[in-house]
Amino acid sequence: MPSSKSNLMLSGDISDFRKMAISNEREPVEKSTTSLIENNGYQDSVYINAAKIFQGIRNEKPQDKIVVRYGNELVPSLPDFKDECSQRSSYELAFSALKYQDLLENILLDSCFYPCQSIPDELTSLIVVMLYDLQDRKFQARQISDEEESIPEVRDVEHYLYSFKTKLAAALARCRIKHDALSIEYILPETLRKQEQRASALPLYAWINTLKSSLEDIYKDLKKEGFTKVESVSDFEGYTYCLDKHCHDVLVFPASLKEEILNLELFTGYKLILQDKSRSLAVHSVKALLNMDDDIIVAHIGSRLTAAHMSVLSNQSTSKVFVCGVKSQAKEVELKELFTRMECGNIELLHEDFTEIEPTDQRLQKAKVILLLPRCSGLGVSNPIEFILNEHEDAGLLRDLSQGSVAENKLHILAETQLQELMHAMRFNKVQAIVYCTCSVYPEENEAVVNKALESGVEGSKVQPYRLSPPLWCNSEIEGTSDIFFKMEPSEISNCCFLAVLARQRDPAEVMSVKDILARAAAKGLLEGLDIGKSSKREEKRKKKSKVTQQRNVPRDTGVQTNIVEFLNREMIAINTNSEVSPIKAISGVPQKNVNQTNSSIQLKKITKPISNSSLPGMLKNTPNLSSMSKVFERRTHIRKPRAEDKMVVLKPVEIVLPPVMVPYFNPQGNKSQISAQHYYYRWIGIKSSARDLFIPSLSKRLVNPKETLPSTVVKHPRPWI
Repeated sequence: MPSSKSNLMLSGDISDFRKMAISNEREPVEKSTTSLIENNGYQDSVYINAAKIFQGIRNEKPQDKIVVRYGNELVPSLPDFKDECSQRSSYELAFSALKYQDLLENILLDSCFYPCQSIPDELTSLIVVMLYDLQDRKFQARQISDEEESIPEVRDVEHYLYSFKTKLAAALARCRIKHDALSIEYILPETLRKQEQRASALPLYAWINTLKSSLEDIYKDLKKEGFTKVESVSDFEGYTYCLDKHCHDVLVFPASLKEEILNLELFTGYKLILQDKSRSLAVHSVKALLNMDDDIIVAHIGSRLTAAHMSVLSNQSTSKVFVCGVKSQAKEVELKELFTRMECGNIELLHEDFTEIEPTDQRLQKAKVILLLPRCSGLGVSNPIEFILNEHEDAGLLRDLSQGSVAENKLHILAETQLQELMHAMRFNKVQAIVYCTCSVYPEENEAVVNKALESGVEGSKVQPYRLSPPLWCNSEIEGTSDIFFKMEPSEISNCCFLAVLARQRDPAEVMSVKDILARAAAKGLLEGLDIGKSSKREEKRKKKSKVTQQRNVPRDTGVQTNIVEFLNREMIAINTNSEVSPIKAISGVPQKNVNQTNSSIQLKKITKPISNSSLPGMLKNTPNLSSMSKVFERRTHIRKPRAEDKMVVLKPVEIVLPPVMVPYFNPQGNKSQISAQHYYYRWIGIKSSARDLFIPSLSKRLVNPKETLPSTVVKHPRPWI
C-alpha cells in the first residue's frame, strides 16, 4: 500500500510538472474564450448544455459491451445558450469529454462511483462532463458566484463527485500508470495530440467587412487599440497583426489574443469577422471569376459568414447571392437580421436544398458561378469547435474528430454525396464556373470527387465542357499551388484547405466583351478609384438623341490607365493564341492600317467593326476613348513630353463632325490613287486632363451603313476632302 501511495504521489508530481511546462501552450486556446475563471469551473448552465451536446455525439458501444448506461433524456427542460461565450464553452467541454470518454468511464467503474443508485441514468452524461472538468481542476472545489443561477441537477452531481474525489483521483492515477502516461493527453492517439498542438498555435483569421469600414480605417482603429502591424506571422509578439498573403482583405492575429480581440468594437460591430481562412480562399476564388452583373449560388446555408463575405465582395446593386437550404421561417428571420447588421443587401434566401433546385429555375438564370462547400469529414481542421460554430456544421462531426479518423463506410457515403452535388452543379448550363472547397485530408473527398465529376460528362454536348483551372488569384510561385489544385496541409499557421476551380472551356469563336474584361480587371484591383457604374436606359436614350456629348473625365492616375491596358492585353492573349491579330485589335475589332499621305503625316486607323458606345459599361464611358487607350498600349512606358503647342486651353467642350472621308492610297502596281469605299466620321472632343489640356480624337456613333458602301473605283461624293 505505501508503494502504491508513493507511485500516486510521484505520478502526480510528474503530471503537475508536465502541466506547468505546457500550460503556456494549452491554456490560451482551451480557456481563453470560455466562462472559466482561473480554472475554477464553469457556470451551471454550461455543464447542463455540455451534457446535452455530449449525449448526442457520444460513442455508442455494442449492446454486449455496454457497461455504463446513458438514459434517453437528460432533463425535461434545458436552458438555451446565454451568449456565444457560453455556447463555445459548452461545446469545448463536451468535445473534451468525448475525446476521453473511455478513460472517464473506466474511472467511474474503477472508483466504484458507478453504478450510483441515487443518480438516474439520464444524468450519466452530466456526470461524465463534470468529471472531466473536476480532474482538469485537479479535484479542487469550484468557486461559485453569488449571482450565478443555480441548477439543482448540477449541484447534486457536483456534490456526489466531490465526495468521491479521493477514489476518483486514485483511479485516474492507476489509468496513467497503466498507459505509462505523464498526463491524460498522452493517452490520446498521436493524430489527436498533434491536432491539439496545432490548435494551440493556430492564428486567428478575420476578414474586413468593407460595407461598414475600409482597410485604412481598420488599420487606424487597430492602432488606437494598441496593435502594431508586422510583415508576417513569424513576427508576432504581443499586440500585433499582419495581412494575409493570399487574401487582400484578411487580417491575421495571434491565437493568444482571442479573448481581447473578440471584445473589440471592430468585431462586435461586424467590421471584422472571425472565420477560417479556407472559406476566404474559396470566396476570393469566386470573386476572381465574376463579371460585372453575375449572380452567385452558395449551395449550402451552413456557412452564413461565407455568404456574407461573398456579398461584400460582389456588386450590391447589380449582383445577387443566392443561398440554398433555408428550411425554417425562424432560420430565415435569424439570417436576415444577421445580414442586415452586416449591411449585406443582395442576399436572396432559397428554401430548397441545392440538389432540389432545377438547373432551368428562372431565378438563377443570371448565376454564372456556384460556390460548393459540401459537408466533409473535416479532419484537416485543428480547432473543430470554432469550425462547427462558425460554419454551423453538424456537431456529429466531433464524433469522428475525437477518434482522429473516419470509418471507411462513412467516408464512402460522404464522397458519394459530394459527387452528386458537384455533378448537379455541372448541369446548370448558364453557369460558367464552379468552386469546390473542402477541409478534408482524404483524396477520396478531394481529387477523386472532382476527377469523377469531370469524367462523367454530365454537362452534356450542347455546352462547352468543364476543365480544371488554377485559382485566378494565385500562381505557381505561391506555396500550396499544386498543378491545378490548391492545397494547404494542416499546420501551425492554417487549417487544411482543398480548392478546385472548374471552368468551362472557352469557345475559340467567342470574343470576351470589354465589359467582362473590365470586371476581371476590377477583381484584380486594377480599377480602384474608378466608377464602375451601370448607366440607366433613360440615360442611354438621352445620349443617343443628344448631338452634344458631355465632357468626359480622364482618370488622374495615368498608372491606373496603363495597368488597365496591360491587363486587357494579357486577357486577350489567352483568347487569341491562334490568331495573329494583336490583343488590342481583338478587343475592339479594329484592324489597323497605316496610310501614307503626300501632304500629311497623319496616320488613320481603318475600323471594320467598331464597338458601339452603348455597349460599353459606364466605367469605360468615363475613361479615355479606346483609340487613346490603344496609343498608351502601343507606347506603354514611353510618354511624350508635352510641347508648347499642345498646351491649349479648352473653354468649352465641342463636337466637330466632318463629312465622310475618302481615304486615298497608292496602288502598288501603279501611281494612280484610289479612293477607299468606306465612309468615316471623326470628331474632336475637348477633355480636361490633370496634367495638361489636350484634344483626343474619337469615333463618332454615326457610321455609314455597310450596305451603302460604294465601289472603290467610283467617287460619288461631290466634294471629296482629300
